Amino acid sequence: MELRHLRYFIAVAEELHFSRAAVRLHIGQPPLSQQIQALEKEVGAQLLERSKRWVRLTEAGKFFLNDARKILALSEQAVATARRASRGEVGELRVGFTSSMPFTVILQRVVNLYRQRYPHVTLSLQEMPSVGQIEAIGQRALDLGFIRPPEVEIPNGVGAITLRHDPLLLVLPSEHRLARKNSVALAELAGEAFVMYSRDVGTGLHAQILRLCRRAGFETHIAQEAREASTIIGLVAAGCGVSILPESFQCIQMDGVCYRRISDPDAVTALMLATRSGESTPLIDSFVQLAVEAGGLPVDLKKSLGTTPN
Repeated sequence: MELRHLRYFIAVAEELHFSRAAVRLHIGQPPLSQQIQALEKEVGAQLLERSKRWVRLTEAGKFFLNDARKILALSEQAVATARRASRGEVGELRVGFTSSMPFTVILQRVVNLYRQRYPHVTLSLQEMPSVGQIEAIGQRALDLGFIRPPEVEIPNGVGAITLRHDPLLLVLPSEHRLARKNSVALAELAGEAFVMYSRDVGTGLHAQILRLCRRAGFETHIAQEAREASTIIGLVAAGCGVSILPESFQCIQMDGVCYRRISDPDAVTALMLATRSGESTPLIDSFVQLAVEAGGLPVDLKKSLGTTPN
């Protein structure tokens, strides 16, 4: 049984007239009559009663008409859904993000705009460290991830696009001797106690701070470690030491804490979007394009997908 046979039958059942149905279907009346007869033979039941003056649905025809309409509606829905999927307008997209991302404008902008443009896509957002996101993308548990430069090398099979660079800020107790300055050089932090992310959190910031301090001429003295940025800021307020965090955390205002610029030019961190190398789908491409636009960088989408950061 073909869908066109259902369309022929529905037209005759609605018109109750073979000539009018043939005109509606843009076919001849004899072929239409033959197709209806073939349909009844395949179904194994008479669907229409005919005379020279009228056409009527049989009881079997009434039930068949109801189901035929449902089948055609489902087939049309299937076609529409497939076309929307080919344009990236339906499906599920799983996106990871680091703990600093909710404090950035870029995540708010991309998610809001994506939901507006693609309301029928289920956008699943999952917070996890950069290393965890990279592993999840490689294992196909995530499709994309907003990451910071990880401490480990990004493996083959996962690529990343640099969306923008964010300054690192110095987090100080309000009464600290350096709090009076607008900008602080890293060399001025020699001998200070640091409050830092635990190394096993997998943010990459831990190793970066160690490198920055080493370049500034001193080894970092870690007095306290924590797993959350808000905890780090709270410990700084409690006088446990100083810290260095991405600029986005500056929106966390807490008594006893101040934020200062770092004058060293390499005190920056990249914000990147990770995805599986060489994998391009309408769902992924549309999200990546929005993220690239939100980052404000002139990135060629086709060239960027599947590349790893330097």
